[in-house]
Amino acid sequence: MPQAPEQRSAMDQLLETLDLERLEENLFRGESPQIGWQRVFGGQVIAQALMAAQRTLPMDRFVHSLHGYFLLPGDPKLPIVYQVERLRDGASFTTRRVTGIQHGRAIFAMSVSAQIEEPGYDHQAAMPAIKQPEDLMSEEEFQSVFLAKAPEMVKRYWGRKRPVEIRPVSLVHYVSNEKLKPEQHMWVRATGPVPDDRHYRAAILAYLSDMTLLDTSLYAHGKTIFDPSIQAASLDHAMWFHRPFALDDWLLYSQDSPSASGARGMTRGGLYTRCGTLVASVAQEGLIRKRASD
Repeated sequence: MPQAPEQRSAMDQLLETLDLERLEENLFRGESPQIGWQRVFGGQVIAQALMAAQRTLPMDRFVHSLHGYFLLPGDPKLPIVYQVERLRDGASFTTRRVTGIQHGRAIFAMSVSAQIEEPGYDHQAAMPAIKQPEDLMSEEEFQSVFLAKAPEMVKRYWGRKRPVEIRPVSLVHYVSNEKLKPEQHMWVRATGPVPDDRHYRAAILAYLSDMTLLDTSLYAHGKTIFDPSIQAASLDHAMWFHRPFALDDWLLYSQDSPSASGARGMTRGGLYTRCGTLVASVAQEGLIRKRASD
């Protein structure tokens, strides 16, 4: 008998969300957890679209990149239908295009490329030297110290149980309007067991890769995405999977924003294992528009 939602862990709920229903050969349906948000979290849509694409791949292919566009806000009360187009099945590479649909309209479009495993040249950027996660404030400590005085929107975001724990190296931007260097580092980890399946691991990494990126692009302006004067939304999302990885320990998510202009902010990110292996890179541009004054 299935567990009631309140009895399942946040990770169990995420895994259930990623277990798409197959409607037809290239057609899948995904649900959204009912957690009170007005629109579907972008990382969920990325992860579900990736799962849909991966379920059409040959057994010897694994995703190495994805490029997606957020077209319309997702309605969490309705399922999302994911239509997969099989663009190419080559000797080494496979390409898929996925469209997320609600109300008969595309809300998300993504291209996914997968490859057989093969040897090659190998180098990577070095991991930044920062504090280890054990030396930082836990989420429970952060909530007890900070959330009591935080705005309601911040309380709702940080106060609920999530499948991913985040430990920011710095919390200055939450308690200050100081204009900071547009970069941030945080440790992230799954809050529950993840299946020993590369498709699920890739989807969960894609899910968490959408967290906090827009905030980084606002650092230089003394703002956060929780500021009521800011209209913020992800516009696109790209990700490259460099090396196999596990999700049984902390990963460092290092981010920087090289540019903001035209009401858009661009952020780059790298995900490293604790021992310094770069497992994935991320790039995202988002809307960071000043709301019109009343």
